[in-house]
This record gives sequence, structure tokens and C-alpha cells, in this order.
Amino acid sequence: MTQKGWKNMSNISLEEIGEKAKAAETVLRVLSASQKNKVLTTSADYLMANMKMLLEANLSDVEQARENQMPPALVDRLMLTEARIAQMAEGLRQIAGLDDPIGEVLSMKQRPNGLLIGQKRVPLGVIGIIYESRPNVTADAFGLCFKAGNVVILRGGKDAIHSNHAITRTLQEALLKCKLPADAIQLITDTSHETAERFMQMNGYVDVLIPRGGAGLIRTVVEHATVPVIETGTGNCHIYVDETADLDMAVDIIFNAKTQRIGVCNACESLVVHEKIAGALLPKLVEKLKEKHVELRGDKRSCQICADIVDAKEEDWGTEYLDYILSIKTVSNIEEAITHINTYNTGHSEAIITKDYDNSQKFLNEIDAAAVYVNASTRFTDGFEFGFGGEIGISTQKLHARGPMGLKELTSTKYIIYGNGQVRP
Repeated sequence: MTQKGWKNMSNISLEEIGEKAKAAETVLRVLSASQKNKVLTTSADYLMANMKMLLEANLSDVEQARENQMPPALVDRLMLTEARIAQMAEGLRQIAGLDDPIGEVLSMKQRPNGLLIGQKRVPLGVIGIIYESRPNVTADAFGLCFKAGNVVILRGGKDAIHSNHAITRTLQEALLKCKLPADAIQLITDTSHETAERFMQMNGYVDVLIPRGGAGLIRTVVEHATVPVIETGTGNCHIYVDETADLDMAVDIIFNAKTQRIGVCNACESLVVHEKIAGALLPKLVEKLKEKHVELRGDKRSCQICADIVDAKEEDWGTEYLDYILSIKTVSNIEEAITHINTYNTGHSEAIITKDYDNSQKFLNEIDAAAVYVNASTRFTDGFEFGFGGEIGISTQKLHARGPMGLKELTSTKYIIYGNGQVRP
């Protein structure tokens, strides 16, 4: 694609984008696995070959974000590095290595009249993704949607517009190199709210919308969309330290879940501690978290244990900080812990640290969330870590898809029926 051709894309209307997507859909839905994999590996090569251009584009976004005094956690989400671009490329290669879900026959039964009736996995069609300042989503979304036979229309935030332009252009060049329609991925360059709202209502062109971002974005899409929506929710993730917990293990897990990367939806935001071990755990934890200058906001009992913990307010229990801040709640038993977590969580990821098998099973059974852990960090709720080769997002709803959304969650099914002349009496 020439630079001139790329610039002309900014003048394309939403309707034209939709028409181009529907035309590309007819091509993608019948591609073989080998054709898809060739595109994905070529795209990975192109990302690496264009690394300098991608970094320069991203630098424009990062500099503007810092001028606008964007919080450090959000700047981190926005930033690309050589390592992160390499991860994007590796993600596409991993997706190429996954089994193609399209065409899988899920069932086949014979009726008394001789009809063979089965279900077959098929693409969803055209997927619209609305996301914020995470340019890596551009490549991840394309790779997963494409492997599942779907066209993707992207609407990113204005904060990452240069990065998203550059990545989309690179992926379109890879598609053209493989003699396939570049319109398999399109980027809406108008980042206005009016255009976003119109995009949410393109029922004739878009089969499903997936928002990726903060609570405000997701709420806006759910409230305004007429296209079906798969919610990828925010992450007010908890870790509950039970009275039988290994305290060293607890400190290590909490430190990782809170500080390994703060601007992500699977970071720990809230700590729940059994009162019997709070006196032993909290001083050790406070000292460890000082390494990252984490602010601790706790209830009365936790504040009495450690002077470094400040009083929490009611809104702290339900806040996704995306910052070096952690709320702390002490409880008398596991029932109280479960009630607190189910009251304030966002249905994303919750963990228990315990040596008590019965308590671990009670926690697994009664916590209402997409991912529930025993003795492990919530930071593992991720498509790569779950073996999906990347994910389109973490679904916190309960219909169709829940948890990391890999290839199968980007498909639908249709019934296939074989007969030999049957007519209905």
C-alpha cells in the first residue's frame, strides 16, 4: 500500500468501511488453515521488519500523552518497545500454530427419519473492536479474528492513533503480499464520539462489538450499541489470604499481582486478610511493597496493625486503581471474605492463598468471577498464559464467552443437515 493510498483511507465513510468489510468476509470465511497461517507469519515478519517505523509512530503518541499529563500507568499501556513489538509478532506466530477452529463438527446425530443433523463451527463474520490506549490490541485483534475467519474493524483511541495507523498499515501490507484483501483489517481514523456511536449501531455491517478498556468505555458501548456486545470488563481483582496461608508465599504472590504491571485488568487491586494472621502478614507485606512505593488503604483493624496503612473509604473497596495503590480488608472467616469479594468484584479474577483444601474448594465454588485461583497470582488471566496464543479480551459476562477470549470464543455455529429426499409429512 502506498503512502498516498494510506492517507486516502481517512476519507472513507463508515458505510464504505462496512461494505469493504462485508466483501472481505466472503473471502475470509472459506480460507484454508494454511492460507491463514501464511498471512499470520508474514504479518509477524512485517512487524519486525517495520519496527523502526512502529517505534517512531508510537513515540509521537507517547510524547503527546506525557504533554497531556496522562497517568504513568496509562502511558505504560500506550508505550511500545522493541520487546513489546517482538511479543506482538510472537503472538501472531503462536496463533498460526494453533488449531484452526473453523469447520470443526461439534456433533452429528441421525434422526429416526434418516436425517443426519450436526453442528459446525463457523466465523462470527465482521467483528468491531473499540479500544483505548493499547496499540498491541491492533495486532492481537487482527491475529485472532483472522485465524477464526473474521474481518475486524478497529476503532482505537485518539491517544494511540499514530501507533494504530502504523500497525494497521503493516498488517494490510502483509495481507496484500499474500494476495488477500487488505480490508480484512480496517481502522476507523475518526476518533470522535459521534463516529464511535454510529459505529456501535452499524447492524447491517457489524455482527458483534467487543469493547476493550475502562469501565467508562464499556458502559458507553453497552448503553449505546444496537450491535450485539461482548463485554470485556474492568478488573477489581482480590486476593484473600486465609488463616492457614503460607505467609512468604502470600507476600510473593501479592507483590507480583500488584506490582508486576499495574496498568492491566488482572492486577490485584484489593487484599482481603483473615484477622488471625493479619498481625503476622501485614508488616512483612508492607515492607515488601515499599520497594514499589505502594500506597495502602485499609480498614480500622489493618490500620491499627501498621502505621503505614491509611484509612480506606467506602469507594476504595470497589475501585480499579491501575496504580500503585492497594486496599486492605480484614475478615473473621472465609464466608465474610467471599461475601466481601462478591459484593465489590467486577467478575474478573480472584485468588485465595490457603493450605486448607476445604476452604480452597469453597472459594472456587462460591466466588462469582471468570477466573478463580488457588495459591497463584491473578496476573495469569491472560490468553498467552492460558495457551490461547493471545486473546481479544477478558470477558466478564456470562453469555457465549467468559474469561480470556481465544479463537473458539470468536466463532459461532450453524446446523448442517444431510438427507436423501426426506420431506416433512
